[in-house]
Amino acid sequence: MSARNRGGSAAQCSGKAERLFALEEHVKELIAIIRTGCAKLTKQKLAEKGFVAYTEKRVLGRGKQRGVQYGSEGGPNGKDGISFLPKRMLTLFVNDEDLETVMSILIEANKTGEIGDGKIFVGPADEAIRIRTDERSRAALV
Repeated sequence: MSARNRGGSAAQCSGKAERLFALEEHVKELIAIIRTGCAKLTKQKLAEKGFVAYTEKRVLGRGKQRGVQYGSEGGPNGKDGISFLPKRMLTLFVNDEDLETVMSILIEANKTGEIGDGKIFVGPADEAIRIRTDERSRAALV
């Protein structure tokens, strides 16, 4: 039902929802860069705990180890080559109360103790909008 059908203006209703969202709970954005071989296990572990909404991307990147270098002749350790490794990037939006749980799942599923296990980045999610319905804030996430 739109704001106009409830007797209020769109500005009044959306302002109220944004204030409730800000007071009710905060949402964090988690970006996890992980090994491609760990992606399936990571998604299974997240699903077991009820975290099934995420975005997954295939990405290329490198850390301090500078990846594996491929030279102009296509062999490893070439001098003029590219130095990127294939990884998976998962993006999740979680409530503050679920943040530690999700980070623990990500660490448990991806930690080998070796260079290249990945990184987790955490930041605030200031606003969310469901395009289909124009729902905002918490309503757009549930």
